[in-house]
Amino acid sequence: MSGHGQAQPMTSRRNGPLTGRAEVPGDKSISHRALILGALAVGETKITGLLEGQDVLDTAKAMRAFGAEVIHHGPGSWSVHGVGVGGFAEPAEVIDCGNSGTGVRLIMGCMATSPITATFTGDASLRKRPMGRVTDPLALFGAKAYGRKGGRLPMTVVGAASPVPVRYATPVASAQVKSAVLLAGLNAPGQTVVIEREATRDHSERMLVGFGAELTVEDGAEGRVITLTGQPELKAQTVAVPRDPSSAAFPVCAALVVEGSEIFVPGVSQNLTRNGLYLTLVEMGADIAFENPREEGGEPVADLRVRFGPLKGIEVPPERAPSMIDEYPILSVVAACAEGRTVMRGVKELRVKESDRIDAMARGLEACGVQVEEDEDTLIVYGMGAGGVPGGATCKTHIDHRIAMSFLVLGMAAQKPVSVDDGSPIATSFPAFLPLMARLGADVSDL
Repeated sequence: MSGHGQAQPMTSRRNGPLTGRAEVPGDKSISHRALILGALAVGETKITGLLEGQDVLDTAKAMRAFGAEVIHHGPGSWSVHGVGVGGFAEPAEVIDCGNSGTGVRLIMGCMATSPITATFTGDASLRKRPMGRVTDPLALFGAKAYGRKGGRLPMTVVGAASPVPVRYATPVASAQVKSAVLLAGLNAPGQTVVIEREATRDHSERMLVGFGAELTVEDGAEGRVITLTGQPELKAQTVAVPRDPSSAAFPVCAALVVEGSEIFVPGVSQNLTRNGLYLTLVEMGADIAFENPREEGGEPVADLRVRFGPLKGIEVPPERAPSMIDEYPILSVVAACAEGRTVMRGVKELRVKESDRIDAMARGLEACGVQVEEDEDTLIVYGMGAGGVPGGATCKTHIDHRIAMSFLVLGMAAQKPVSVDDGSPIATSFPAFLPLMARLGADVSDL
């Protein structure tokens, strides 16, 4: 799926309050990792609640290409018969990761310390994204990468025949980089150490421990120090994937900005490395009740009850960015519907996501009548209050699922309909987005 198909324009209109129950899909980050660690384990890993968006399906296909048996049993139910750490076979075909930066970077990591060669590609958006942030630390293990100018896909990775353990301080706050290094460290002797100055989502650490890896996490003078002992025998597990807080953000934020709305969103992950958006919304005055807190699949979860109400602009602490980096596009929509100015700093990582998300949101909000300011690392949105956004524009999505969903949410609250030039990328992470929002009462149509 390296090519992008025909564009699918969509339009969203104000249509009264949103009400009902929103069952969002499984967490994308955890779904990728469950398939990958299942493939590296010995025995049969059983997974429930797996997100069946295209990004995750591409990772499942890749694990088959490396020799694991991956079986789909029904909605959300999968099993993986793993080949063990160091057991990957050399794939016969190019590994196409579609739109998924998480997929390609983690898969590069887990094959980089085996004596095999694999070539990776993706869609037009993924081929623009930098891979050097992953291939540079993988080179320290002994792997070699050959790609296009600027370290971009298509790229061939030659795994290390005699890998060595690595001590690596991540130069950017990136769970993808951290996870790629830890996965590479699985098949290296001795101890691989990753040092994070800023903590990022910790799903890899949690799941590695759950599969039987020897891993410790300590706070040191340099930051968060993660130490992995290489060459373990990972043991197959039963994994229950919690619901994705990044996907839940869209119906949650829609309910916050559409007058009269009240929705219930069950079983959403409340992992502290992922809940920055929800902390921010509460600080803005959002009416969100976190009910029935519990643990599922090793992850904290809660049910969310969300009601419309007045919101105020705030300054988001820049150190919160790693815990909500995927949620800034939808936060900027909430900010447009709040009273006063919302300042988002420390967000330069958004420049190198599926699109330049700062630019994409700024241009789309401006087209809808919202005043914004931006620089390389900052986005400032001047809120227009509930129902105050004029709308009436067609916004460019740049083959980015989160940009598409964010502007469709804006259309639910704006005075005039908001269109997107292409909603087809939504299927990569949230294939049920349109029917779910329709059941809540939203008016979104594909043209």
